[in-house]
Amino acid sequence: MRSFGSIVLALLLTTSVTAMADDKPLPAAIAAPNETIVLTVHAVGMQYYECRPGADGKLAWTFIEPGATLTADGKVVGKHGAGPTWELLDGSSITAKAVANAPGATENDIPWLKLEVTSHKGVGQLDSVTTVQRINTKGGVLRGACDREKAGEGMPYEADYVFLKKN
Repeated sequence: MRSFGSIVLALLLTTSVTAMADDKPLPAAIAAPNETIVLTVHAVGMQYYECRPGADGKLAWTFIEPGATLTADGKVVGKHGAGPTWELLDGSSITAKAVANAPGATENDIPWLKLEVTSHKGVGQLDSVTTVQRINTKGGVLRGACDREKAGEGMPYEADYVFLKKN
């Protein structure tokens, strides 16, 4: 996993996107009806890949983990990493698994996701969160061939994460 400092540097070097999906309805696949927003954060960081043999035996880039700084109201509030996990500075954290996706705006944007929370730790804003949506993605897709097994590469990305709880 990459250092928190390098993620903060990426945050400072990158511009932000709108906080929500421009008031357009979310794709049905990632909608969370009957849930209430607990917190929305903006993430800036990297999607990390490793060169590995695919099912066909040919080397290909394989997604390994994200690494991002989370901000709200212009302030750093936590980090996002492998698992996937989200850890807030208030001491709360969650782990989740993807249950649905929708395409990003362009072929270079990672998909929008709906994730189901699988575990909670600590006490804070994420205590009651049951669902996470990743929306407004920008970048993060790694294209092209790789030629050296275990080589690593990172692609910058941005996204908004919406943390929800059941009504």
